[in-house]
Amino acid sequence: MVAAHVGLISSGCCFPSLPWFPSLSFPKTKPFVMAASGEDPIREWILSEGKATQITRISSVGGGCINLASRYDTDAGSFFVKTNRSIGPSMFEGEALGLGAMYETKSIRVPRPFKVGPLPTGGSYIIMEFIEFGRSRGDQAVLGRKLAEMHKAGKSDKGFGFDVDNTIGSTPQINTWTSDWVKFYAEHRLGYQLKLALDQYGDSTIYAKGEKLMKNLGRLFENVEIEPCLLHGDLWSGNISSDKNGEPVILDPACYYGHNEAEFGMSWCAGFGGSFYNGYFEVMPKQAGFEKRRDVYMLYHYLNHYNLFGSGYRSSAMSIIDDYLRNFNI
Repeated sequence: MVAAHVGLISSGCCFPSLPWFPSLSFPKTKPFVMAASGEDPIREWILSEGKATQITRISSVGGGCINLASRYDTDAGSFFVKTNRSIGPSMFEGEALGLGAMYETKSIRVPRPFKVGPLPTGGSYIIMEFIEFGRSRGDQAVLGRKLAEMHKAGKSDKGFGFDVDNTIGSTPQINTWTSDWVKFYAEHRLGYQLKLALDQYGDSTIYAKGEKLMKNLGRLFENVEIEPCLLHGDLWSGNISSDKNGEPVILDPACYYGHNEAEFGMSWCAGFGGSFYNGYFEVMPKQAGFEKRRDVYMLYHYLNHYNLFGSGYRSSAMSIIDDYLRNFNI
């Protein structure tokens, strides 16, 4: 979920001051160097590295179900700050790195991350660029083109995955670098969610059927060339907006490098229309078999919703699995 009029982030430790360099390498096993925990590290950063001399107003701008969001108005402009009083900075790290990586592509607008660190009383914070939102989600065709430009610009020579694990909602998302896309998607996306459903609900039926689908997943990717593209990873309507000039803005990501088509896995609640896809495929041409793969990318998110929100999403996930097994004659 995202707050109105701002861009969000979600994972982290200490970020360098402006300019931010997403190309820096941050191993999973080595945490960021933390900011010194003063009485108010947010205020300290804004009044030093943020170049402000005074904070004129702090106002709540809402937030999702996990974090609190605030707007800090200063004589050097406005900042967006998100805090979590119970989860340490590691939660913000992956999302912050994702925003930075997307920002670096110079394609679609995203809020620029500035600083992540621990709160002295426990919990964590993220400071980032404040973006004044427009009144609509903007032009769908422009959104499609800009998103495709990001996919085209954001490439990885490490394979499929990301430098850190992150979260999809509040579910851990495993991003271990893998050279083969089918293996990555089967193990770290579908397999992880299926095991979670088994552990959480004892759902051996969906687990067993899902395992059969995983073993036959390669049949959907025959003669398909797959490049690791930088994905937003959680692109639904709540994470899409526009700035006051009408340019599209995407935020609150769960980034990793993957097959570009996986970006449409949340299309069932993203509101993408024909003009969006036309704009996208002008830049990134549609690959053969696209329609046959669409549901397997939606399956990951249906499974995640099942694990997060309960049985209301189980039938959608099971229906997709059953359809594929039937088509595979399994």
